[in-house]
Order: sequence, then C-alpha cells, then structure tokens
Amino acid sequence: MGGTVFHEVLDLRDGYVQLPEQEDCFQLLAYAGEDGVAAVTIIVYVLMFAGSLYTGYSYGVAPMVSFYYGEQNFGKLRKLVGISMKVIAVISGITAAASLWLTGPLVSVFTRPDHPVYELAVTGNRLCTIALFFIGFNVFTSGMFTALSNGMVSAVLAFSRSFVFMLAAMLTLPLLLGVNGIWLATPAAELMALALSAFMFLKYRKRYGY
Repeated sequence: MGGTVFHEVLDLRDGYVQLPEQEDCFQLLAYAGEDGVAAVTIIVYVLMFAGSLYTGYSYGVAPMVSFYYGEQNFGKLRKLVGISMKVIAVISGITAAASLWLTGPLVSVFTRPDHPVYELAVTGNRLCTIALFFIGFNVFTSGMFTALSNGMVSAVLAFSRSFVFMLAAMLTLPLLLGVNGIWLATPAAELMALALSAFMFLKYRKRYGY
C-alpha cells in the first residue's frame, strides 16, 4: 500500500521516474506506521487536484510555445512565457491558500475527526502544501523544454524531481525531523527542483529567445 501511495505522489509531479516501492513503504511505516500510510493517501488526493491545474495549463500552452518558436516569433514567445509565469504564480498562491484553509474539511471527507489518521493527515497536508508554491513552475519549465524540442533538459528536470531530489529528501529529512521530515520531503524536493529549473531557464533563455 505504501509503495502504491507514493507512486501516485510521484506520478502527480512528473510521471517519468518513481521511487522503489520498498524504500517508500519502509520510510512511511518506520516513522508514521500504518496510520501514516493512510494519511499520505488522503494527502495525495488533495495534491492531485492542485497538480492537475498546473499540468493542464502546461499542456495547454505547449503547442503555442512550439508554434511561436517554430516561426521564430520571439516577441510572442516571450510574452507567452511571461504571462504563463504570472498565471502559475496566481494559481500557486490560490491553491496553497485553499489547501491550508480547507485542510480540516478536506481531510474529514476521507476520515472522521476522532480517528488517529485525521491529525496525521491534517499536519501532513499543511506541510506538504508548501510544495504547491513550487510544483507549478517546475511542471511548466519541464513542459516548456519539451515543447522547444529539448528533451534532454526536460528529462534531466523530470529525473531530478522524481528520483534524485525526492530520494535524497526521503532519506535525510526523516532522520532529522522524524515523521515531519516525511511530509516535508516533497516540498524540499520541489524546492531543489525549482533551483535547477531556474538555472536551466536562465541558461537557455538566450538560445530559445523566451
């Protein structure tokens, strides 16, 4: 069950690479027990909704990015990328605020407030919500490079987010913060991915004219 749950979390972020089932299950059970596995299942559904907004927007503008770059219309390409960054920033703020504000009601849809899973899920969701400030930019940047026919950069970003950074966070943060380290692993991985995305974005900006 633990492996399946975390597979869903990683699919939300990219869907390219997933963590080993044994490692996911071991970390969850070791630090949070069976209730923690149940709690993360609830958190997944909350994050999936927000993640679908970022993914949907990125998929929607990808053909336009390809078209403007193909016809060398760098003015419109720059405008599109600029608008997209602003849209994602707004969506990120709204979804993060909604997730924090509605944590209790959202969790109560899946479990009773008097159940031990409830408090774990509420705490976990509030900590995981931090990731919503970063996910959208990472998804868009990866999708943008795919649209620009630079599959290598897109793959590096996807692999780093879904495996390298997540694995590093999952192995280190629980040792330092206990069960809270598990909830903060996703935000930490997304923050590291954001730094890499920003680096790639700036590095290739002149080449692609965005």
